[in-house]
Amino acid sequence: MSNGDTTLTPKTSTKPKLERPKLYKVLLVNDDYTPREFVVLVLKAVFRMAEETSYRVMMTAHKMGTCVVVICTRDIAETKAKEATDLAKEAGYPLLFQTEPEE
Repeated sequence: MSNGDTTLTPKTSTKPKLERPKLYKVLLVNDDYTPREFVVLVLKAVFRMAEETSYRVMMTAHKMGTCVVVICTRDIAETKAKEATDLAKEAGYPLLFQTEPEE
């Protein structure tokens, strides 16, 4: 008979390694038809930017051709870009927001 000796083996628990989601940039693309005031309005409404910040982003896109508006996860970036572009289409402007992977 045994004298009560029991062998305990430790339980191994494996934690799955979680990766951070890939980030995407929302880009404001400059055009020659959309009024500056409307671009500032869209940036304030969709991206919740302050007046001064939205003006600075709009002017950067105006001078450079494009400007990064925000960097976030893919689904949020695509949703915001679509919302802003659709808002411009409803108003009759060709304003365009694009998404691309962040490097």
